[in-house]
Amino acid sequence: MVDLIYSKLSDPRFMTTLLTAIAVIATIYTLAMPYISGDSLDRRMKTLAVERGKIRAREREKLARGEKVNLRPTPKAFMQGIVDKLDLKKWLGEEEIKATLVQAGYRGQGPQTTFLFFRLIMPIIMFCFAVFYLFVLVDIGQPAMVRIAICLGAAFLGMKLPQLFLKNMITRRQTSIRRAFPDALDLLLICVESGMSIDAAFKRVSQEIGSQSVPLAEEFTLTTAELSYLQDRRQAFENLSARTGIDGVKAVCTALIQAERYGTPLAQALRVLAQEIRDQRMAEAEKKAAALPPKLTVPMILFFLPVLFIVIMGPAAIRVMTEIK
Repeated sequence: MVDLIYSKLSDPRFMTTLLTAIAVIATIYTLAMPYISGDSLDRRMKTLAVERGKIRAREREKLARGEKVNLRPTPKAFMQGIVDKLDLKKWLGEEEIKATLVQAGYRGQGPQTTFLFFRLIMPIIMFCFAVFYLFVLVDIGQPAMVRIAICLGAAFLGMKLPQLFLKNMITRRQTSIRRAFPDALDLLLICVESGMSIDAAFKRVSQEIGSQSVPLAEEFTLTTAELSYLQDRRQAFENLSARTGIDGVKAVCTALIQAERYGTPLAQALRVLAQEIRDQRMAEAEKKAAALPPKLTVPMILFFLPVLFIVIMGPAAIRVMTEIK
């Protein structure tokens, strides 16, 4: 069994076939995911309700026993120990990592410790795997210095993998917020013009916009809580701007801060900002549509035109070859 696994891993043709199959399956899954995934909001809300009841019961039992109650998820003990011993928060920048994690939707001490832990071990794992693969399993026919350089490149890739994961999560979250934010502004404008306060408007919009964008509903819910408990209401709007990192949200937060400070009319500012954000979204769509023909040039030359030439000239070539014979 070990010999079979060794022979397969050292076979370049098998590894190429395996990676190609994985890429094809991932492509099919990516294309089919929007069609096979339904609306999971109701299921998630039911799960949250059940989980909230379990947490409430567990924390009440802890309070009854006189134990200390911690509402935030705690990190794993071995991860926390390694991060504290090596003082990774100091060397890797605690505030910058915390801000990035918040933009990706991860809050609390647990995700921060997990991210720092994987920033530490992923280069080691990738380097060890590259050394084992290049020096033990497969002989690529290159000098030792070249293989060591490849191993160092794998270690550098492992160091960047957690950041790439966070960047991907931030991009997905910001895309969801951008798509739903103009509609949320319209709902916010309707609530404000109907006489509701900005606190009640944020709370109402967070309940309605959840079916379109769960991240935006979460951000509005947090902003509602901060408006209720923070002494400086300006800080709540600045926190919303920092958590999202989107220019349109920053502009709205600036307008809300000015309205709180100077008493400027809020409805007119929200109406103008909603129209501007819709125009920006339309301009981005037109930009993507205009960039589509140059992007399709190379795939058409490589894939479409050869097939088209074969279909058109194939019968004529077969007939000429038959007549020559």
